[in-house]
Amino acid sequence: MTVLTEGHLQITLPPGVVGRKFDDASHGLSHCMQAVDFIIDLPDQIWFVEFRDPEAGTEPNQKYIEQFRSGTLDHELKTKLRDSWLYEWACGRTGKPIHFYVVIGASNLKKGDLLTRTDQLKKKIPFPAPKKRGWHQTFIAGCLVMNLATWNQTFPDYPVRRIRP
Repeated sequence: MTVLTEGHLQITLPPGVVGRKFDDASHGLSHCMQAVDFIIDLPDQIWFVEFRDPEAGTEPNQKYIEQFRSGTLDHELKTKLRDSWLYEWACGRTGKPIHFYVVIGASNLKKGDLLTRTDQLKKKIPFPAPKKRGWHQTFIAGCLVMNLATWNQTFPDYPVRRIRP
């Protein structure tokens, strides 16, 4: 069993599933590329996972939550996805469908907020692949924005939980 941690959020991977922290100095390109927090390699797909936690402190960061709701942060998320995909492609590790998941640790976000952010983020990335433009491969096979509750409902075998120092 592998446990990956980013700030106060932690994901537990079941036995046999390989995951790694990616948003650190290990890739050596932080001076020019942004990175998703984790890359999880499943037998039939790859997950790029980004954690955001506006409730990490003693008080929820309302300014961050409003920026999230308004879409202000979509550009940064899109850049993290694109740069991570490009890095993994250059390393020859994009041979399976890639899914981009954003997990926001904000309990006050409703399903409508999450659906809106998912739809808006999909409009900022090539999803689905533009077949009319001659693409023969898919850039991203799926994209979802979830809070902790919806993540744990969607992926019960990969629980995310909040930890306190």
